Amino acid sequence: MSTAKQKRAPQIAVQNASTARNVPTPARIRQWARAALSVDAQVTIRIVGQAEGRLLNRSYRRKDYATNVLTFVFRDHAPLEGDLALCAPVITREARMQRKPVTAHYAHMIVHGLLHLQGYGHENNQDAAVMERRERTLLARFGYPDPYQSPETSAVRGG
Repeated sequence: MSTAKQKRAPQIAVQNASTARNVPTPARIRQWARAALSVDAQVTIRIVGQAEGRLLNRSYRRKDYATNVLTFVFRDHAPLEGDLALCAPVITREARMQRKPVTAHYAHMIVHGLLHLQGYGHENNQDAAVMERRERTLLARFGYPDPYQSPETSAVRGG
């Protein structure tokens, strides 16, 4: 029997509170989430509509608009605990503006939010470069292109 401590599989709950039709399946969301998590974690990923997204952003960030992804960290050491709230209408709108598949943008927002849960940030250029490099690597595993390759994608950095 091995004495090495094994990494447990993350516990990922998916909730869809949105009426959007283009939301990826829970299985796909979990697949992206597992790839993004490098430590044991318990995470709930909730897909929300415009009103709930705006309410959450206003309540927790004092910004009166819905944003693409919000990360809520409840425990910042292993096992990590947190929630992601993804606003379906915002993600759909941004994907159209960026001329990329909605699925690719969902994958990016899930990876982005879960990297925040793990302590990655983009408050300065050095931290942003590290986080973006990790995002590119993870998204490439699923065949998605660099999410930062065009000027239209700069809106993503707000989450």
